[in-house]
Amino acid sequence: MASTNIANPPQNSRKRAKDLVLNLQDKICQGLEAVDRKGAFEEESWKRPEGGGGRSRVMREGNIFEQAGVNFSEVEGKELPPSIINQRPEAKGHEWYATGTSMVLHPRSPYIPTVHLNYRYFEAGPVWWFGGGADLTPYYPYLSDTRHFHRTLQQACDSINPSLHKIFKPWCDEYFFLKHRNETRGVGGIFFDYQDGSGKVYKGQNPNGEAANIAGKLGNLEMNWEEIFSLAKACGEAFLPSYIPIIEKRKDQNYGDKERQFQLYRRGRYVEFNLVWDRGTIFGLQTNGRTESILMSLPPLARWEYGFQANDGSREKLLTDLFTKPQDWFKDETLEEKCHPFHAVD
Repeated sequence: MASTNIANPPQNSRKRAKDLVLNLQDKICQGLEAVDRKGAFEEESWKRPEGGGGRSRVMREGNIFEQAGVNFSEVEGKELPPSIINQRPEAKGHEWYATGTSMVLHPRSPYIPTVHLNYRYFEAGPVWWFGGGADLTPYYPYLSDTRHFHRTLQQACDSINPSLHKIFKPWCDEYFFLKHRNETRGVGGIFFDYQDGSGKVYKGQNPNGEAANIAGKLGNLEMNWEEIFSLAKACGEAFLPSYIPIIEKRKDQNYGDKERQFQLYRRGRYVEFNLVWDRGTIFGLQTNGRTESILMSLPPLARWEYGFQANDGSREKLLTDLFTKPQDWFKDETLEEKCHPFHAVD
């Protein structure tokens, strides 16, 4: 059984966590501006009446990005909302501190996936934890892009502990799941939360899910504050290498109104997840966060169509049948065969 004794964080824990996510915001924005070659981020600083604030950066109408938002926040309060207390009841009644960076990028081209990243740090009385991850949401997917994204994030996790990705990959599939549609938001990536040094790697909403089962088989994965900090740093710094090559590979592909309309339709699913299921959105609204920054994740354009069904034998059908279902992207030998007729392998 994992230990319940959690060592105190270092005295400068808040500053180091803040500096980490600030630096990630800076590096990612610089990398995105460089690849877009037209758009530039506009920055707006804000303060929260209950304590803290942040800086929001948004790029609109760029060459690559129709809209891209990269946020930083550092906030504090007297009482955590129910969405957190339900997971960490020992934090109840304590003042809390949280800092993090989050982003959602909506490219214009249907061949370049939407992507999300979030890394955060909490302290509340006797407890502390890190959380975060990144996931990819393609509209006209390619197996090689999906594998590249997963492989890069796996290498970042493996640099800290080779067992972590085995848990964080299925955890991502479980979290970014639209229950009312019975489909994943995209092809996943990694996700973790409440990592606090107790050895209990999985504490999510599905204790009987695949991630929990794998964690149980692997046993305790004791990590101290420094190791989990290094995990967040490694995964955050892996983002640009995981995503920029996909942009470079797909940015010059031609598309028409059919592809654009399907992209907008599938963006509707992204909206549904963020407004119905996303814990970050719920936390921000429950703690009186800045609404514009919280809803920055929504695409500038989306559409809904009653009873839409993709045609059999179409690339749109390939997306809904294969790329919105959890997959072992490396070991399943049938994936290339399934993608090949649609020129969706490379």
